[in-house]
Amino acid sequence: MSWVNLKEFEVAAYKVNINGRVETVEAEPDTPLLWVLRDKMNLTGTKYGCGKALCGACTVHLNGVATRSCVLPVSGVGENKVVTIEGLKDDNATRLQQSWIKHNVPQCGYCQAGQIMSAAALLASNNKPDDAAIDAAMNGNICRCGTYQRIRAAIKDAAAQGDTP
Repeated sequence: MSWVNLKEFEVAAYKVNINGRVETVEAEPDTPLLWVLRDKMNLTGTKYGCGKALCGACTVHLNGVATRSCVLPVSGVGENKVVTIEGLKDDNATRLQQSWIKHNVPQCGYCQAGQIMSAAALLASNNKPDDAAIDAAMNGNICRCGTYQRIRAAIKDAAAQGDTP
């Protein structure tokens, strides 16, 4: 006979800081942050792609670092600050969004939130990234439409715009 540990399935209340607002959500401890964002907070810009942190569609910022929300349990968020695509509002984000449009990056658009979140984290830590830095930051972000060269051009363009007042 197999015993089930019912504590694994107990719902708990978690205070989370999402996009500058602290809210309390109820979820099982192992619920991925992705599903808390989408199902409990109605923040649907963050996408489900693979559930294994391999595609980047679920990327959010955790204290400014690009993080895959599909494998981060809500119980592991703690007091860290989470920013989703809906909360990305700094100058880098604006430049990135404008550059994304200028370079016709989106096709189907599904991966774009994750791509922009990864690019924004890069520009926040490195305002003049070279190709190697872009490759490292964007590694693991899959675009099934194959717009990788346009993504690189948009990131470089957004970085160059940061030089102008």
